[in-house]
Amino acid sequence: MTAVPITDIKGVGTALSLKLAKLGIHSLQDLLFHLPIRYQDRTRIRSLGSLQIGEEVLIEGELKLSDVVMGRRRSLLCRLQDGTGQITLRFFHFNAAQKNALRPGVRLRAFGEVRPGGAGLEMVHPEYQVMSSGQTLAAPDQALTPVYPMTEGLTQVRMRNLVRQALAQLSSHDLPDYLPESLRQSRALPELQSALRYLHQPPPNADQQALLAGRHPAQRRLALEELLAHHLSLSRVRQQIQQQGSWAMPEAPELSQTFLQQLPFELTAAQQRVIAEIQQDLQRPIPMLRLVQGDVGSGKTLVAALAAVQVIAAGYQVAVMAPTEILAEQHYQNFSQWFATLNVDVAWLAGKVKGKQRKHQLEQIASGEAAVVVGTHALFQEEVAFARLALVVIDEQHRFGVHQRLSLREKGADGIRAPHQLIMTATPIPRTLTMSAYADLDCSIIDELPPGRTPVNTLVIADTRREEVIERVKQACTQGRQAYWVCTLIEESEALQCQAAEVTAANLSEQLPNLRIGLVHGRMKPAEKAAVMAEFKSANIDLLVATTVIEVGVDVPNASLMIIENPERLGLAQLHQLRGRVGRGSVESFCVLMYHPPLSKQGRERLAVMRETTDGFRIAEKDLQLRGPGEVLGTRQTGMMQFRIADLERDADLLSEVHLIAQPLHQHPKRVEALINRWMGSSESYAQV
Repeated sequence: MTAVPITDIKGVGTALSLKLAKLGIHSLQDLLFHLPIRYQDRTRIRSLGSLQIGEEVLIEGELKLSDVVMGRRRSLLCRLQDGTGQITLRFFHFNAAQKNALRPGVRLRAFGEVRPGGAGLEMVHPEYQVMSSGQTLAAPDQALTPVYPMTEGLTQVRMRNLVRQALAQLSSHDLPDYLPESLRQSRALPELQSALRYLHQPPPNADQQALLAGRHPAQRRLALEELLAHHLSLSRVRQQIQQQGSWAMPEAPELSQTFLQQLPFELTAAQQRVIAEIQQDLQRPIPMLRLVQGDVGSGKTLVAALAAVQVIAAGYQVAVMAPTEILAEQHYQNFSQWFATLNVDVAWLAGKVKGKQRKHQLEQIASGEAAVVVGTHALFQEEVAFARLALVVIDEQHRFGVHQRLSLREKGADGIRAPHQLIMTATPIPRTLTMSAYADLDCSIIDELPPGRTPVNTLVIADTRREEVIERVKQACTQGRQAYWVCTLIEESEALQCQAAEVTAANLSEQLPNLRIGLVHGRMKPAEKAAVMAEFKSANIDLLVATTVIEVGVDVPNASLMIIENPERLGLAQLHQLRGRVGRGSVESFCVLMYHPPLSKQGRERLAVMRETTDGFRIAEKDLQLRGPGEVLGTRQTGMMQFRIADLERDADLLSEVHLIAQPLHQHPKRVEALINRWMGSSESYAQV
C-alpha cells in the first residue's frame, strides 16, 4: 500500500492531493496511518441538566426563544429546553432562512462544545438538525465519530469519506505488519489491520472510555510502533555518525591540573563524575554524542572547559556555540579568563564582530592559532573555516534550528571523521523525553549546586499589591543589592513587549527617583544590550527592567531580587530559567511572581509548583504534564516530535519496552527502514544532528 498513490481513491484529483500532501499523505498507507486525534461521542443524547463545561455533546430539545441581539457583534441567540435544564445556542454567522427555521416551538438536535456564557451555558455555532412537525430524527450514531488532524480546505466529513474508501481497499492490498508475531502474542497486541479498522471506525460495543483516554489496546499497539520507529530512526542516526569515526584524545592530567589550580573553588562531586564520563568518551576513536543536563548555575560551562582542555592538549580545536550574543559573550569572557594562564588563544565570533577584527579572527580560526572559538550562529557561516575542529560544544541546543547544528558538525568532518559533540542544557528534560527525543545521545546529569549557593525564596503575589513590591525593590537596592524587573506580555508581538518594558521602566523611574534604572529588550541592537548588561554587572545599575531576553546565562552574583510580572503567561521551564538569574551569590535571594487575578486552575497549579520547589527536574515533569512535549523541548520550530498517536506522558511506560524490542530488530535493516518510512516519512533528516 506504500506504493499505491492517493490519487487512486475516487474523488482525489490534483487539488485535493496537494492539500493531503500538506498532512504528509501521499499514499494509501499514509492515509490509513493518518489517525484520529480524538473522538466525538454522538452515540447518546445528553439531558441539558447534566452538561458540564468543556464537554462535546449531542443534545435535543425545544426552542423557547429566538432573538437577534446587538452586542459587540450581532448574533442570533436561541434558548433550548428539554425539561431538565436549558442552554443557549449562539450564531454569529446566519442568514434569513436560518433565522426563520430556528423559531420558537421547533424541536432540534445539536452537537457542539459546552461553554460558559453570559446567561448560563451555551454552544457557539453547533451542528444542528431541525425536526419538521411529525418527523423523528434517526437514532444517534452507533459508534464514536473520529476527529482527524486537518489542514485548510479539508473538512472532517471529506476526510472520513476518504478513510472509509481506503479501509475498503485494505483487504485487497498488502499492508505488512512489521512487529514480530511472537512480540504481539507475548504482549497481547492486536494485529495491524484490525487495529487500524478499529481506530478509524470504532464498533458500537467499543470501550469508549479507553478510546477517549487513548488507552485502548489498538491505540497502544500503534503508539508502541510509532515510538519504536522514532527510536530506531535516532539509533540509526547515531550509528551513521559513529561509523564515521573521530579523533581519540588521550587524557591530559598535567594541563587539567594546571587549569583546576587557578579556580577559586573546588569542583562538586557531580561535576567530577560528568567530567570523567566525557574524558572517557573523548579517548575513544568514535564521535562522542553526549547531553549534559544541569540546573541553572550547576557549573556546566566549567565541565565544557575541561573537555576543551583534553582536546587542546591533543592539538585540536574546540567550537563553543551559544544561542544569544549575551550568553556567547559571557562564555567568551569565562573561557578567555580560564585559558589565559594556559597561554591558549580564544577567538570570538558574533554578528557584531566586523571589519578588520572579523578578518583577524577568521584568520586565527583557519590557521588553528585560536584553539577555542566561541560564538553565536555566526560560526555556521560559509566563510568560517577551522583548521582542526574536533569538539563542538552546543549550549541550549534546542534553541538552534536543525540545519544550523548540522552545518557546524560538517565544519569539523574531514570527510572521514566527525567531531565529538557535547550538548548542554539548563532546561531539565524529563526522563521520558530524554529516552525518546534524545535517544541518540548519552546522558549526564549535574544534580548538585556548587557550595555557597543559596536557594531562592519564591513568593506569589497579586498585582493589586504592586506598591508593596516596589517598596521591597527600593529597600533591597538601598542596601546595596541589585534587582531585575521582568515584563512579559501575552502578545507574540516583540514591539508590544518592548513598549511594555519601556513604559514600566519610565513608571518605575518616577516612583524610585533615587535608583539607577536600566532597560534591555529584544529590539535593542546587540551592542546596546551588551553595554547595559555590562553596566548592570559592574553595579552601575541598581534595577534592570527587561523582557525575557535575560533568561539564559546572565551571571550577576549581587542581584538578589527578581520581580516577574504576569508569570502565568510563561511556561514553567522559562520561569525556572528566569529565577535562576538570582541566588548566584551567597546572599538570601527572592523571586516575586506578580500575577494578574483571577488565575485559571492551571495558572494556580503552575505557580504553586514554582513556590514549592527549585528542583528543575520536578518542574520539568510538571511542565510536560501541563504543556506537552512540543512546548517543553521548544521543538515547535524544529519540526521534531510531532507524534501522530503516541503521547510521551501517557505512553511513558512503553518507552522501556521500545528499548527492548529495538535490539533484535536491528538485525533486520529492511524492516527497520520500512517502519521508519511508515511513521516518519522524510522527516527523519532532522535527526542528522
